[in-house]
Amino acid sequence: MTSIKIAIDGPASSGKSTVAKLIAKKLGYVYLDTGAMYRSATYLALQNDTSLTDERAIVKLLKDYPISFGRRKDDSEQLVFVGDVEVSHPIRENEVTNNVSTVAALPLVRKTLVDLQQQLAKKGGIVMDGRDIGTVVLPDAELKIFLIASVEERAERRYRENLEKGIQTDFNTLKKEIAERDYKDSHRKISPLKPAADAITFDTTGIDIAGVVNFIEKKAQNIIDRS
Repeated sequence: MTSIKIAIDGPASSGKSTVAKLIAKKLGYVYLDTGAMYRSATYLALQNDTSLTDERAIVKLLKDYPISFGRRKDDSEQLVFVGDVEVSHPIRENEVTNNVSTVAALPLVRKTLVDLQQQLAKKGGIVMDGRDIGTVVLPDAELKIFLIASVEERAERRYRENLEKGIQTDFNTLKKEIAERDYKDSHRKISPLKPAADAITFDTTGIDIAGVVNFIEKKAQNIIDRS
């Protein structure tokens, strides 16, 4: 069976990571969470008292503490490591969330991580989610999806996720932070958040995860069957 590359992009809390994981599992593909990579870079900078705009220092930290992924034995949940330290939970804390857009906008950091992402995707059979996958990281992806949803709904999703993880968050503050992050991500000079010209834009407002997964799986299967 032909293996394809699937790029899923969208703003914060549009459901792209959850959907990408499920699509990868259904197709037997590798899932790569690029957002976790930028969060890990931000976490390293914060933990090492490094300026969030010192791109050379952050790139050095990425070389000293390389990002890798693993699986939890009991439930196969994806784990994220920097060096030999597992950071799956810490990189989702509010401090990292509120600063990741600054680090993700740094050209040298983006180049370092994009090079790694492209290397991992060479063989195909991968589902990758982020903000510039279809436009920059995998411009040759056979299927490109751009997920959107209202700020209100995305804030509700993130609020529920944070509660489940024990992260205390004020809902109205969360809405404001998501809107601000949308602006930062879509207005940055390097690899701004936007759909690729050949991407399928899908509004997930009011649609459950199963519905979104079903939509993308059908699109992917059509391409695979034609290949």
